[in-house]
Amino acid sequence: MATANAVASTLLPEDLIEQLYEQGVTDGLPVVPPTRDRVERMLAGAPDRTRDELLGMIGPCYGEATVEKVAINAVMAGCRPEYLPVVLAGVEGLCDERLCAHGLNVTLFSAAPWAIINGPVRLQIGLNSGHNALGHGFRANATIGRALRLAIMNIGGARPHELTKATMGQPGQYSAVIAENEEESPWEPFHVERGFREDDSAITLFAGGSPQQISDFQSRSAEQLASSIGFTMGGGLWNFKNFPLFGDTVLVLSPEHAQTIAADGWSRKDVRQFLYDTVKKSLDELKPGKDSGEGFGSALLRGAETSGFLVDGYVRKFRSPESILVVVAGGTAGRFSVAIPGWVADDLGSTPVTKQIHVSE
Repeated sequence: MATANAVASTLLPEDLIEQLYEQGVTDGLPVVPPTRDRVERMLAGAPDRTRDELLGMIGPCYGEATVEKVAINAVMAGCRPEYLPVVLAGVEGLCDERLCAHGLNVTLFSAAPWAIINGPVRLQIGLNSGHNALGHGFRANATIGRALRLAIMNIGGARPHELTKATMGQPGQYSAVIAENEEESPWEPFHVERGFREDDSAITLFAGGSPQQISDFQSRSAEQLASSIGFTMGGGLWNFKNFPLFGDTVLVLSPEHAQTIAADGWSRKDVRQFLYDTVKKSLDELKPGKDSGEGFGSALLRGAETSGFLVDGYVRKFRSPESILVVVAGGTAGRFSVAIPGWVADDLGSTPVTKQIHVSE
């Protein structure tokens, strides 16, 4: 990637954007030219970090992610300087080998680094966690996720039609940010469950696919609603016969759905356990070719009883209760939730990682 000085010194202002396109450093949308002044202003957003500090290496090419390089990409994404600490923490997550950024960016699955943001920083920088929480219209949400994508391209080397080979792709590959609506959630914030204090700010990166919207305006009990959501997830994530899922899943509950569930005394843990126990199919239903679909697969069928997948003749959709991450976001009106399937997990692929966001006083 060209340095800010090289770009600024060779072109007129109106030509800078076209030159950045020619250099292949954009995500397909116009970017803000990273002039020296803009980069310096961005770096001032994280005064406790030095420009040459190495955050780690981003796959698949394992480019060195320094604070200055990240700041350049944050400028291009349209971030404000106060967003930089969030972007830096997100890049630290990208560099964490447990996330497996190299695999995330070369798999045929259309994966994106979904960022779940918690803590006081949400309010400090104006992240939207209410109506249209996963949608357009809010600078912090759009540009923080975009900065992570640009860092993956320009530092990590993952460009479409080169190393990135997603069969379909998805809009979340531009930007995928979820700020938890902690104020409307009936439970403790998601990052507290991940081991942080409530007054900490944190970002969790999850290798996820396309979101699936789930509508239920009728259920009025925790069990009814969790069943409705669970069996929708059971039929729609990956494919209706893909049992079990070999990755994690994010369930984004709207405040109305979360409050309906919590009114019966259910916790996040109860939701996860219920989904794990309830969403299942018999081995007979999962045989390849029965009713259509690839089914459970012949190798898995042969080893079903010894693999732990088969319990009392049934195979569960989710590999464990802990593989379901439950977050609350969205507006206070509307009984819609969203499920996001993950790429393969653990030793075969990706594990969600959470990093603290260090905001200067």
